[in-house]
Amino acid sequence: MVRSMTGYGRAERRGQGIEMAVELRTVNHRFSELNIKLPRSLAHLEPAVKESLTALFARGRVDLSVSLNGRGGVERELVVDGRLARSYIKQLRGLQRQYGLRGELEIGHLAGVRELLTISEAPSLPPAAGRMVTQLLRQAARQVEAMRRAEGKALAADLEQRLTVIEGAVERVRRRLPSVIESYHRRLAARAAELAGGAIAPERLAQEVALYAERCDVSEELVRLASHVAQFRAHLRGKEPIGRTLDFLLQEMNREVNTLGSKANDAMITSEVVGLKGELEKIREQVQNVE
Repeated sequence: MVRSMTGYGRAERRGQGIEMAVELRTVNHRFSELNIKLPRSLAHLEPAVKESLTALFARGRVDLSVSLNGRGGVERELVVDGRLARSYIKQLRGLQRQYGLRGELEIGHLAGVRELLTISEAPSLPPAAGRMVTQLLRQAARQVEAMRRAEGKALAADLEQRLTVIEGAVERVRRRLPSVIESYHRRLAARAAELAGGAIAPERLAQEVALYAERCDVSEELVRLASHVAQFRAHLRGKEPIGRTLDFLLQEMNREVNTLGSKANDAMITSEVVGLKGELEKIREQVQNVE
Protein backbone atom coordinates (compact mmCIF):
# COMPACT_ATOMS: atom_id res chain seq x y z
CA MET A 1 0.00 0.00 0.00
CA VAL A 2 1.33 3.41 -1.01
CA ARG A 3 1.73 5.89 1.83
CA SER A 4 2.30 9.59 1.40
CA MET A 5 4.88 11.33 3.58
CA THR A 6 2.49 14.17 4.40
CA GLY A 7 0.32 13.92 7.51
CA TYR A 8 -0.83 15.70 10.64
CA GLY A 9 -2.15 14.56 14.00
CA ARG A 10 -2.91 16.08 17.39
CA ALA A 11 -3.98 14.53 20.68
CA GLU A 12 -4.73 16.15 24.05
CA ARG A 13 -5.50 14.97 27.57
CA ARG A 14 -6.12 16.45 31.00
CA GLY A 15 -5.62 14.64 34.27
CA GLN A 16 -3.78 14.59 37.59
CA GLY A 17 -3.42 18.35 37.52
CA ILE A 18 -1.74 18.62 34.12
CA GLU A 19 -2.80 19.31 30.56
CA MET A 20 -0.72 17.72 27.80
CA ALA A 21 -0.91 18.02 24.01
CA VAL A 22 1.08 16.12 21.38
CA GLU A 23 1.30 17.51 17.85
CA LEU A 24 2.80 15.47 15.04
CA ARG A 25 3.58 16.63 11.49
CA THR A 26 5.23 14.72 8.67
CA VAL A 27 6.34 16.06 5.29
CA ASN A 28 8.31 14.72 2.37
CA HIS A 29 12.06 14.42 2.69
CA ARG A 30 14.58 12.37 0.75
CA PHE A 31 15.76 10.62 3.89
CA SER A 32 14.53 10.29 7.48
CA GLU A 33 14.77 13.35 9.73
CA LEU A 34 13.36 13.70 13.24
CA ASN A 35 12.76 16.98 15.03
CA ILE A 36 11.59 16.42 18.62
CA LYS A 37 10.59 19.21 20.99
CA LEU A 38 9.87 18.15 24.58
CA PRO A 39 9.45 20.20 27.77
CA ARG A 40 12.54 20.10 29.95
CA SER A 41 10.73 17.99 32.50
CA LEU A 42 10.15 15.33 29.83
CA ALA A 43 13.57 15.47 28.19
CA HIS A 44 14.48 12.05 29.61
CA LEU A 45 11.80 10.52 27.33
CA GLU A 46 13.49 11.63 24.11
CA PRO A 47 15.34 8.33 23.38
CA ALA A 48 12.13 6.31 23.73
CA VAL A 49 10.14 8.81 21.66
CA LYS A 50 12.80 8.79 18.94
CA GLU A 51 12.74 4.99 18.83
CA SER A 52 8.94 5.00 18.43
CA LEU A 53 9.02 7.56 15.62
CA THR A 54 11.77 5.69 13.78
CA ALA A 55 9.67 2.51 13.88
CA LEU A 56 6.57 4.35 12.64
CA PHE A 57 8.04 6.44 9.81
CA ALA A 58 10.67 5.03 7.49
CA ARG A 59 11.12 8.15 5.38
CA GLY A 60 10.33 11.85 5.58
CA ARG A 61 10.73 14.73 8.00
CA VAL A 62 8.89 14.22 11.28
CA ASP A 63 8.20 17.12 13.66
CA LEU A 64 6.95 16.22 17.13
CA SER A 65 5.98 18.83 19.70
CA VAL A 66 4.78 18.13 23.24
CA SER A 67 3.30 20.96 25.31
CA LEU A 68 2.61 20.81 29.02
CA ASN A 69 0.48 23.05 31.24
CA GLY A 70 -0.68 22.92 34.85
CA ARG A 71 1.43 21.83 37.74
CA GLY A 72 3.54 19.77 35.45
CA GLY A 73 6.79 21.44 34.58
CA VAL A 74 9.84 22.38 36.57
CA GLU A 75 10.09 23.34 40.25
CA ARG A 76 12.96 25.62 41.23
CA GLU A 77 14.67 25.56 44.61
CA LEU A 78 17.40 27.73 46.10
CA VAL A 79 20.31 25.62 47.34
CA VAL A 80 22.98 26.88 49.75
CA ASP A 81 26.48 25.41 49.67
CA GLY A 82 26.93 25.14 53.47
CA ARG A 83 30.49 23.85 53.30
CA LEU A 84 31.61 26.73 51.13
CA ALA A 85 29.74 29.21 53.37
CA ARG A 86 31.54 27.96 56.49
CA SER A 87 34.87 28.19 54.75
CA TYR A 88 34.08 31.69 53.52
CA ILE A 89 33.12 32.87 57.03
CA LYS A 90 36.18 31.26 58.55
CA GLN A 91 38.52 32.91 56.08
CA LEU A 92 36.95 36.36 56.54
CA ARG A 93 37.23 36.16 60.33
CA GLY A 94 40.81 35.01 59.99
CA LEU A 95 41.59 38.06 57.87
CA GLN A 96 39.84 40.25 60.47
CA ARG A 97 42.00 38.89 63.30
CA GLN A 98 45.19 38.94 61.32
CA TYR A 99 44.90 42.54 60.21
CA GLY A 100 42.81 43.98 63.05
CA LEU A 101 39.90 44.87 60.84
CA ARG A 102 36.75 46.31 62.31
CA GLY A 103 33.12 45.56 61.51
CA GLU A 104 30.66 42.75 61.78
CA LEU A 105 30.21 39.93 59.29
CA GLU A 106 26.59 40.11 58.09
CA ILE A 107 24.33 38.12 55.81
CA GLY A 108 24.68 40.75 53.10
CA HIS A 109 28.35 39.84 52.74
CA LEU A 110 27.42 36.26 51.92
CA ALA A 111 24.45 36.99 49.66
CA GLY A 112 26.73 38.64 47.14
CA VAL A 113 28.88 35.52 46.69
CA ARG A 114 27.42 33.85 43.61
CA GLU A 115 28.92 30.41 44.24
CA LEU A 116 27.19 30.08 47.61
CA LEU A 117 23.66 30.18 46.20
CA THR A 118 22.45 28.11 43.23
CA ILE A 119 19.05 27.33 41.78
CA SER A 120 18.12 23.67 41.47
CA GLU A 121 15.48 22.58 38.96
CA ALA A 122 13.53 19.37 39.46
CA PRO A 123 10.66 17.88 37.47
CA SER A 124 7.23 18.29 39.00
CA LEU A 125 5.20 15.63 37.25
CA PRO A 126 2.96 12.77 38.31
CA PRO A 127 4.32 9.27 37.62
CA ALA A 128 1.75 8.77 34.85
CA ALA A 129 3.12 11.63 32.71
CA GLY A 130 5.44 9.33 30.78
CA ARG A 131 2.60 6.95 29.94
CA MET A 132 0.48 9.93 28.90
CA VAL A 133 3.12 10.98 26.36
CA THR A 134 3.19 7.47 24.91
CA GLN A 135 -0.60 7.25 24.65
CA LEU A 136 -1.00 10.67 23.07
CA LEU A 137 1.81 9.95 20.63
CA ARG A 138 -0.01 6.81 19.50
CA GLN A 139 -3.25 8.72 19.00
CA ALA A 140 -1.57 11.45 16.98
CA ALA A 141 0.34 8.85 14.95
CA ARG A 142 -2.92 7.08 14.05
CA GLN A 143 -4.28 10.35 12.68
CA VAL A 144 -1.10 10.90 10.69
CA GLU A 145 -1.24 7.35 9.37
CA ALA A 146 -4.86 7.75 8.23
CA MET A 147 -3.98 10.94 6.36
CA ARG A 148 -0.89 9.41 4.79
CA ARG A 149 -2.83 6.35 3.64
CA ALA A 150 -5.64 8.45 2.14
CA GLU A 151 -3.20 10.61 0.20
CA GLY A 152 -1.16 7.53 -0.70
CA LYS A 153 -4.26 5.95 -2.24
CA ALA A 154 -4.74 8.99 -4.47
CA LEU A 155 -1.04 8.94 -5.40
CA ALA A 156 -1.20 5.25 -6.30
CA ALA A 157 -4.22 5.81 -8.56
CA ASP A 158 -2.42 8.62 -10.38
CA LEU A 159 0.77 6.57 -10.75
CA GLU A 160 -1.17 3.55 -12.05
CA GLN A 161 -2.79 5.74 -14.69
CA ARG A 162 0.56 7.12 -15.82
CA LEU A 163 2.06 3.63 -16.00
CA THR A 164 -0.78 2.65 -18.32
CA VAL A 165 0.06 5.65 -20.53
CA ILE A 166 3.69 4.52 -20.65
CA GLU A 167 2.71 0.95 -21.54
CA GLY A 168 0.58 2.28 -24.39
CA ALA A 169 3.50 4.30 -25.76
CA VAL A 170 5.82 1.29 -25.51
CA GLU A 171 3.36 -0.84 -27.46
CA ARG A 172 2.97 1.81 -30.17
CA VAL A 173 6.75 2.03 -30.58
CA ARG A 174 6.98 -1.75 -30.80
CA ARG A 175 4.37 -1.85 -33.57
CA ARG A 176 6.09 1.00 -35.37
CA LEU A 177 9.53 -0.63 -35.63
CA PRO A 178 8.83 -2.83 -38.72
CA SER A 179 7.48 0.22 -40.55
CA VAL A 180 10.66 2.16 -39.72
CA ILE A 181 12.83 -0.53 -41.32
CA GLU A 182 10.53 -0.85 -44.35
CA SER A 183 10.49 2.92 -44.83
CA TYR A 184 14.28 3.02 -44.73
CA HIS A 185 14.42 0.17 -47.25
CA ARG A 186 12.30 2.13 -49.72
CA ARG A 187 14.20 5.39 -49.22
CA LEU A 188 17.58 3.69 -49.60
CA ALA A 189 16.52 1.84 -52.74
CA ALA A 190 15.12 5.01 -54.32
CA ARG A 191 18.20 7.07 -53.39
CA ALA A 192 20.60 4.41 -54.65
CA ALA A 193 18.74 4.13 -57.92
CA GLU A 194 18.80 7.88 -58.33
CA LEU A 195 22.53 8.13 -57.73
CA ALA A 196 23.56 5.03 -59.65
CA GLY A 197 21.14 5.52 -62.51
CA GLY A 198 19.67 2.10 -61.90
CA ALA A 199 18.55 -0.33 -59.22
CA ILE A 200 21.01 -1.23 -56.46
CA ALA A 201 22.11 -4.83 -56.17
CA PRO A 202 19.67 -6.72 -53.88
CA GLU A 203 22.52 -8.16 -51.79
CA ARG A 204 24.01 -4.72 -51.13
CA LEU A 205 20.58 -3.26 -50.36
CA ALA A 206 19.82 -6.06 -47.92
CA GLN A 207 23.18 -5.56 -46.22
CA GLU A 208 22.63 -1.83 -45.74
CA VAL A 209 19.11 -2.35 -44.44
CA ALA A 210 20.36 -4.98 -42.00
CA LEU A 211 23.03 -2.62 -40.67
CA TYR A 212 20.45 0.13 -40.26
CA ALA A 213 18.06 -2.22 -38.52
CA GLU A 214 20.81 -3.25 -36.10
CA ARG A 215 21.66 0.35 -35.26
CA CYS A 216 18.01 1.24 -34.72
CA ASP A 217 17.03 -1.93 -32.88
CA VAL A 218 15.40 -0.85 -29.61
CA SER A 219 13.73 -4.14 -28.78
CA GLU A 220 15.95 -4.70 -25.73
CA GLU A 221 15.20 -1.21 -24.42
CA LEU A 222 11.47 -1.80 -24.86
CA VAL A 223 11.67 -5.12 -23.01
CA ARG A 224 13.58 -3.59 -20.11
CA LEU A 225 11.28 -0.58 -19.98
CA ALA A 226 8.23 -2.86 -19.85
CA SER A 227 9.90 -4.88 -17.10
CA HIS A 228 10.58 -1.75 -15.04
CA VAL A 229 6.96 -0.66 -15.43
CA ALA A 230 5.77 -4.07 -14.24
CA GLN A 231 8.08 -3.93 -11.21
CA PHE A 232 6.96 -0.39 -10.45
CA ARG A 233 3.31 -1.47 -10.48
CA ALA A 234 4.03 -4.51 -8.31
CA HIS A 235 5.70 -2.34 -5.67
CA LEU A 236 2.70 0.00 -5.64
CA ARG A 237 0.63 -2.93 -4.42
CA GLY A 238 3.11 -4.06 -1.76
CA LYS A 239 3.04 -3.30 1.95
CA GLU A 240 6.58 -2.09 2.63
CA PRO A 241 7.90 1.50 2.22
CA ILE A 242 8.73 1.85 -1.48
CA GLY A 243 9.85 5.44 -2.07
CA ARG A 244 13.56 4.69 -2.56
CA THR A 245 12.80 1.65 -4.72
CA LEU A 246 10.55 3.70 -6.98
CA ASP A 247 13.29 6.34 -7.25
CA PHE A 248 15.70 3.69 -8.49
CA LEU A 249 13.21 2.23 -10.99
CA LEU A 250 12.53 5.71 -12.36
CA GLN A 251 16.23 6.23 -13.00
CA GLU A 252 16.34 2.97 -14.94
CA MET A 253 13.22 3.85 -16.93
CA ASN A 254 14.68 7.24 -17.85
CA ARG A 255 17.88 5.55 -18.99
CA GLU A 256 15.97 3.23 -21.33
CA VAL A 257 13.86 6.07 -22.74
CA ASN A 258 16.96 8.19 -23.41
CA THR A 259 18.58 5.29 -25.26
CA LEU A 260 15.36 4.76 -27.18
CA GLY A 261 15.38 8.38 -28.30
CA SER A 262 19.01 8.29 -29.41
CA LYS A 263 18.65 5.07 -31.44
CA ALA A 264 15.26 5.40 -33.08
CA ASN A 265 15.57 7.53 -36.24
CA ASP A 266 11.88 8.12 -36.71
CA ALA A 267 9.62 11.14 -36.16
CA MET A 268 6.77 9.12 -34.67
CA ILE A 269 9.04 7.32 -32.20
CA THR A 270 10.72 10.61 -31.30
CA SER A 271 7.31 12.04 -30.51
CA GLU A 272 6.55 9.05 -28.29
CA VAL A 273 9.89 9.50 -26.50
CA VAL A 274 9.05 13.14 -25.73
CA GLY A 275 5.72 11.99 -24.28
CA LEU A 276 7.41 9.26 -22.25
CA LYS A 277 9.86 11.73 -20.74
CA GLY A 278 6.99 13.99 -19.77
CA GLU A 279 5.15 11.16 -18.02
CA LEU A 280 8.30 10.03 -16.20
CA GLU A 281 8.90 13.56 -14.94
CA LYS A 282 5.35 13.73 -13.60
CA ILE A 283 5.84 10.36 -11.91
CA ARG A 284 9.12 11.57 -10.41
CA GLU A 285 7.35 14.56 -8.85
CA GLN A 286 4.72 12.28 -7.32
CA VAL A 287 7.22 9.75 -6.03
CA GLN A 288 8.98 12.50 -4.05
CA ASN A 289 6.07 12.28 -1.59
CA VAL A 290 5.91 8.48 -1.36
CA GLU A 291 7.32 6.91 1.80
